[in-house]
Amino acid sequence: MQSGKPSITVRDRWRYWFDKTMSRGTPAQVALLALASLAIITLSGAFVSLTGAAPEGGEPSNFIDATWNSLMHAFDPTRVDNYPDWTFRGIMAFATLGGLFIVSAFIGILTTGLDNRLQNLRLGRSRVIERDHTLILGWSPKVFPILSELVIAKANERKPRIVVLAEQGKVDMEEEIRAHIGRTGRTQIICRTGSPIDPVDIDMANPDEASAIIILSPDGDADPDAQVIKSIMALTRDGARKRARKAGRYRIVAEIQEERNLKVARLVGGDDATLILSGDLISRVMMHTCRQPGLSAVYTELLGYTGSEIYFRVEPSLVGRTYGEAILAYEDCSVAGLRKRGQPAHLNPPADAPIEPGDELILIAEDDSATRAGTIASAQIDLSALREPHIASPAPERFLILGWNVHGPTFLTELDRFVAPGSEALVVADLGNAEDDVAGVAGSLERLSVSAQAGDTTDPLALEALELGRFDHALVLCYSNQLGVQEADARTTVTLLHVREIMRQMSGASAGEHQPASGAGFNIVSQMLDLRNRELAEVTRADDFIVSDNLVSLILAQVAQDPGLADVFVDLLAVEGSEIYLEPASAYVQTGRPVNFYTVCEAARRRNETAIGYRLHALAGDATKSYGVVINPPKSKQVTFGSLDRIIVLAEADEA
Repeated sequence: MQSGKPSITVRDRWRYWFDKTMSRGTPAQVALLALASLAIITLSGAFVSLTGAAPEGGEPSNFIDATWNSLMHAFDPTRVDNYPDWTFRGIMAFATLGGLFIVSAFIGILTTGLDNRLQNLRLGRSRVIERDHTLILGWSPKVFPILSELVIAKANERKPRIVVLAEQGKVDMEEEIRAHIGRTGRTQIICRTGSPIDPVDIDMANPDEASAIIILSPDGDADPDAQVIKSIMALTRDGARKRARKAGRYRIVAEIQEERNLKVARLVGGDDATLILSGDLISRVMMHTCRQPGLSAVYTELLGYTGSEIYFRVEPSLVGRTYGEAILAYEDCSVAGLRKRGQPAHLNPPADAPIEPGDELILIAEDDSATRAGTIASAQIDLSALREPHIASPAPERFLILGWNVHGPTFLTELDRFVAPGSEALVVADLGNAEDDVAGVAGSLERLSVSAQAGDTTDPLALEALELGRFDHALVLCYSNQLGVQEADARTTVTLLHVREIMRQMSGASAGEHQPASGAGFNIVSQMLDLRNRELAEVTRADDFIVSDNLVSLILAQVAQDPGLADVFVDLLAVEGSEIYLEPASAYVQTGRPVNFYTVCEAARRRNETAIGYRLHALAGDATKSYGVVINPPKSKQVTFGSLDRIIVLAEADEA
């Protein structure tokens, strides 16, 4: 009994084999044409040698000569007309027609294959064979400042290379990079299209040979941390990467947005991954900057590769000395901390902390060549200019928060740890769950009382009704969870301009600065999303400086270049340890008389602090002068401080 299925014939098998061969691509197609050419030429040569056919006046050819002659006719069809012998002419015509078909097909296949290859190159699907490159996985607005910083950091490398792997098209990425960054000097930026969570696509970027890998949190994803964790898993999965890690050539820097996902990310990444908790980082930077006008310019200076940078230096000549003595040992760089052997970095340790063999000083310097210690005895200190340390009791502060997003609760929690008891905060927002979020966090606050009310933050009448003069600080949060990037930034900008105009009118002068009852000075900090909108900061005062994801980008780039800096940034922004403060210069040295920075450093040392710079109030509105902020000044250069100038110090929260 026959089944209902049709039988498979030889012809079916032949067609199936032919289809499979042709589907393998250009190499298989070329090989098949070569076999067909060989068959035609061999068959023609065999007929010529067997029949004895020959051109007029010629002698019959052997198989080898006849085959060669057939090959020549396959490439030159005009030679057939020269032969009167119809037998020979017919055989050569067969070879010529077969050659014409095969050559035409061969040209078509090569053209198609080359076009496909070029198309794949445009799609960014070719393998990267670079070594010691920095690999960036993912795409977001943070990629542009990261690339800009890495270009500066790699300027002195022999063959600087940066590879970007993201799901965007290669050409699109290259065009955006050119538009945002421009010239990259000797640094070559290579873009590849692929999924940052697909191991096959990641292998295309040659991660095993990379010196550092930066994983960006995807922009606009519902669960960005899950994507980052998947990328870490894809990177730490096989033996080749284990060997690379043992060789010390493999480090991962990843951005995690929510603290609840940090434990899982650490479990997956282990010792190979340095995790930057960007959500808490942004909240803490906003909190510190909100309380201290000009602090954002300090962060930008320290975190970027333009200007002064952070270095680690083992200085044998200072072994046996103390940290307090080391502060005065450098003319052209500032000592900021100490990293004991086998321990995390410690900013502003006790002045009597001993420097032992193998300990590293944490230095702030223009470049590595400036990190050479001098003679401590050469420090010229004007003892008569020193002011006696006096710790004033902190006064309660009043904060106005306009707008709301996911960073709001963390901001309030962090703020509660630093303000004086009796401080107040008012949240005004017309989008989001501000009132519910405030109610949820208010019960856990000890020093700060907080309330929330609904209101349109872009309405000048609603803002005037808030009586801005009763607040010391204002923070404009973007509606990042409710609106698109540009719309959220537009609302932030409008709110900022209205607040500044209201405060200008209250001050009674076009360029005046309102001074509330506390005397601290009303300052505004605005959070924005799109890094291209940071140009707004160039037309505002330092206390209006925009705090954005740009700071996260700077930290990712710094840690990718030197993983040891992660401990420095954690210590700098954590609740425990020392933070950056801008303290009145009059509390350290006598104002109105020239003093050098050695004297300032000594004054800070006597307060258990470390001085790293100063801010001149007269330049607070000049963007070209970093809003008056000077980090790591030459210690022998004299400066005359005024009553409104500030000293930038590293200090414990209860000491500043």
